Amino acid sequence: MSLTRSVFLIVMLSAPALAAADPQNSADHGPHAADSPSALVQQVRRATDSFRDARSVPPGYQSVLGCVSGPEQGAMGVHFVNGNLVGDDVLDIANPEALIYEFRGGVGRLVGVEYIVLADVWHLTHAKNDPPVLGGQLLHFYDAPNRFGLPPFYELHVWAWRDNPNGAFVDWNPRVSCEGR
Repeated sequence: MSLTRSVFLIVMLSAPALAAADPQNSADHGPHAADSPSALVQQVRRATDSFRDARSVPPGYQSVLGCVSGPEQGAMGVHFVNGNLVGDDVLDIANPEALIYEFRGGVGRLVGVEYIVLADVWHLTHAKNDPPVLGGQLLHFYDAPNRFGLPPFYELHVWAWRDNPNGAFVDWNPRVSCEGR
């Protein structure tokens, strides 16, 4: 299976606030939302601030299919994946493997990012018992066989631009919608 196809399958099947003038895309901070987000969320915000509008997606990132939604868990949004980054064993806060956008009224706004690394690629340079950690967060491991038909991989969502009541690092966000795409 090609790396591009693998990235597509991983993205499609894996489980500070935006401008006040655009209330549909606010960070939606609730009463227990992190008033001072984790250091990782803050770093992701700084690194991706210039990509908040989907018209400013950097070179190398491509949209894979459409909006990823889950009827009971919310949605992930539209993933723009950089296959070259997925193909290496480097996890860099400033260069996420995927940028995640929500589209409303024809406008795409960045809601989060996803870090992805194939386990066999990771373990070429890291011990088998040394899973990837980024900014203090352990990436989620998906073993094989898995429902994706992929080799084992690790991934981590970071909801840096849309608050997630289930946590900043879980896969699905009930405050993200595919209604506008």
